[in-house]
Amino acid sequence: MAAVRRPGAYHCGIDAAMDVIGGKWKVLILWALNERPSRFGELRRLLPGVTEKVLTSQLRELEEDGIVHREVYDEVPPRVEYSLTPLGVSLSDALAPLGAWGREHMIGGMESAHHAPAPAV
Repeated sequence: MAAVRRPGAYHCGIDAAMDVIGGKWKVLILWALNERPSRFGELRRLLPGVTEKVLTSQLRELEEDGIVHREVYDEVPPRVEYSLTPLGVSLSDALAPLGAWGREHMIGGMESAHHAPAPAV
């Protein structure tokens, strides 16, 4: 990683990974950029509820950590596009099993709970 915020303070690999992806929006930014590179406005639309300030901050942190690449095109008006770096792609791949777990146990579990008959008392 480009920047380590707590050098020597990690207890395990999960602790280090959570330092990079911690917060409400970072994993959603990773999800969106894993789908395709996006401009700032596109990311705002894909992530309803995120403020411009928070999105800017989270993108900067992910860029500092080497997860996101910010490409500035020499155009008028200026165009900036965000994409995952190879390190970001590997992090997204590492999060895929966690997403599968969530779909199976949380989303799927909630759907089946709503459609299952009530247990006999």
